[in-house]
Amino acid sequence: MFSIDVILQDIPLPVSVQRKEADAAESLYQALLEAMRSEDAKLFELTCEKEEDKKVTIKTNRICAVSVNKKSGSMAEGRVPGFFAAIQE
Repeated sequence: MFSIDVILQDIPLPVSVQRKEADAAESLYQALLEAMRSEDAKLFELTCEKEEDKKVTIKTNRICAVSVNKKSGSMAEGRVPGFFAAIQE
């Protein structure tokens, strides 16, 4: 299972959806990257393969970062992988 986490501007928690296959996760990652590159603000609907009723729509101009992570059995359930940023002063 692969988790795709999307960080949006002014939202402290990531929006996460899952894909069962690596190819599907990579395809969604590339689609989100392309949406980030676009100068037009569009709506992007995300669905989840783990929770089939889960749907979320985001505005592409609000995406700050996208991460793909392989979920392992050793990872604590419900624990969301995060992003780390170091600021040099």
